[in-house]
Amino acid sequence: MSNSLAALPLPQRGQPCSCGSGKIYEECCEPILTGKRPAANAEELMRSRFTAHVARDYAHLHRSYAGTASEAYVELPDEPSIGWSRLIIHRHEPDVQPNLSFVEFSAFYVESGNEHVLEERAEFRRRADGWIYTRPVRTGPAPVKAAAKPGRNDPCSCGSGRKYKQCCLLKSA
Repeated sequence: MSNSLAALPLPQRGQPCSCGSGKIYEECCEPILTGKRPAANAEELMRSRFTAHVARDYAHLHRSYAGTASEAYVELPDEPSIGWSRLIIHRHEPDVQPNLSFVEFSAFYVESGNEHVLEERAEFRRRADGWIYTRPVRTGPAPVKAAAKPGRNDPCSCGSGRKYKQCCLLKSA
């Protein structure tokens, strides 16, 4: 949990970008949101999509999502407003296949004074006009890999110096 449970303010020129890149807004996400340049890679598009949520730029979210990009954007009078507080990019997997990348992230938001998290591994595809978000591959935390079980003839993990089969394997039976 964060010490500060406040939503990020609307992005402003001269201020750090909402996406957490460490760059100022006009050198980071603003050119992508305004269409002055396309995102250079999937991570940049992911960061711009988070900033669009903070800025309530639903048009950018609409045109950067494969499910809606080919449709005309129609602004709704009561678009949902969530108080996004921070973004953490855990991993960017560029060019897993030609024109296909993945970004694993945690996007935090504040609701009723509590911070919540949206965790996702997202798929992005490069098209002729730039990168586009295609779908969530996984929502929720990444699976935890179980530690490998020792083999019968491996050294025992307790540090006794004996083989596992002659030590802790006997104790667990």
